[in-house]
Amino acid sequence: MRWRGAALISVGVNLILAMAIFFPSRSRPLLPVAGATNAPLAQAGVVRTNAPALRVFTWHDIESPNYAVYTANLRDIGCPEQTIRDIIIADVNALFARRRAIELVTPDQQWWRSEPDSNVVAVATMKAQALESERATLLTELLGPNWESGDLASIPRPSRAGVHLDGPVLGTLPAETKQALQNINARSEDRIQAYLEQMKGDGKAPDPAELERMRQDTRRELAGVLSPPQLEEFLLRFSQNAGVLRTAFGDLKYFNASPDEFRTVFRSVDAIDQQIAAITGSDANSVQGRQALEAQRENAVKLALGQRRYDDYRNLQDPLYRQATATAIAAGTPEDVRSIYLINLAAAEQQASITNNLNLSEAQRDIELRQLEADQLRANALATGQELPPDPAAAPQTPPQRTYSVRRGDTLAVVALIYGVPPSALRAANPGLDPNRLKVGQVINIPRNSMGPSGGP
Repeated sequence: MRWRGAALISVGVNLILAMAIFFPSRSRPLLPVAGATNAPLAQAGVVRTNAPALRVFTWHDIESPNYAVYTANLRDIGCPEQTIRDIIIADVNALFARRRAIELVTPDQQWWRSEPDSNVVAVATMKAQALESERATLLTELLGPNWESGDLASIPRPSRAGVHLDGPVLGTLPAETKQALQNINARSEDRIQAYLEQMKGDGKAPDPAELERMRQDTRRELAGVLSPPQLEEFLLRFSQNAGVLRTAFGDLKYFNASPDEFRTVFRSVDAIDQQIAAITGSDANSVQGRQALEAQRENAVKLALGQRRYDDYRNLQDPLYRQATATAIAAGTPEDVRSIYLINLAAAEQQASITNNLNLSEAQRDIELRQLEADQLRANALATGQELPPDPAAAPQTPPQRTYSVRRGDTLAVVALIYGVPPSALRAANPGLDPNRLKVGQVINIPRNSMGPSGGP
């Protein structure tokens, strides 16, 4: 660790100071302490000498917040040039490490995002380059142009990456607290890795409950050195539960949880997730307990997000809804997500019906699926006000009649929107149909090649 190297350098400099005190050079005689007297020595029968009493130097006599003065002081006491270089480089590196931890906003600090913000990455890169340029300039001014040959040459480097303790909360922690956190994290990783290797050697699957117990031990250690807000920041960034939550929100793609939403949900479900992880049995009681906790967790998410955002959270778990969201955003009409979703839902049902229809030949099935894809594109274009795609090439065979089964809440206008046909065309294709009295399960014939923006209500 760097502090150990700095400590060794400090010990070396103090040895030099001691030598300078007890073996003074002719060019720098040590000064007597004002008011010193030899009377007690004479009274004790000690032979007096003419040597003046020596003033003991301390490290504070040499240190200075001004690096130029600091460097000059080290040279004045006869400190070897290489040692001066090691001391100054280590001190300046520590200074800029602190500045990077506090001044840079890195993607790691945005714990609510599953993917890094490209703007944040760009700004952080520019800021890091500026700090590095400033560091190099300062060291060149202090040590000359060849200082890089000794940059941390005698300072031990970390043997493992550890965790990045930066940002306004963790970046401002004292050095000893940061070191304690790195040690706790290293011990935790070592414990878990040793357990996993032991299970692998025994031919057994790791016990999730045992892994959770180890994580709880780590949390207790962290709580011993961090305040509650600091501990929460650490857990939001590095805990497994926060990582799982980040992945879940990231899989929804367009949900885009805000920092407040992520923090609120994490606070609501973290303790529940710990309880779920501790249940490993497959007996009836364990299964029932796990199901109850999962229901409790879902309700906690709902309360944390509020009804509107919870609806987004639930809807985006449906791949068809995510596809509809992507289409609406690409078209610049995010308000049309629901309409596009209904179109996609109907198209998926129709696709399954075509695929499972054993009365169709392979050629007929292919024609039907191509026509369905064209109908879906046209319907989406109508829903978003986009330019209609061209009609597909004329089919060599006439496919069977398309039909739609009415679902609860459907109206003729909804069916027309789903298939991109005018309501008048639906009425023409279904003689005797009462559009005001549609029944669940009622079959409606869907006309072909009648898609377009025209048509009466």
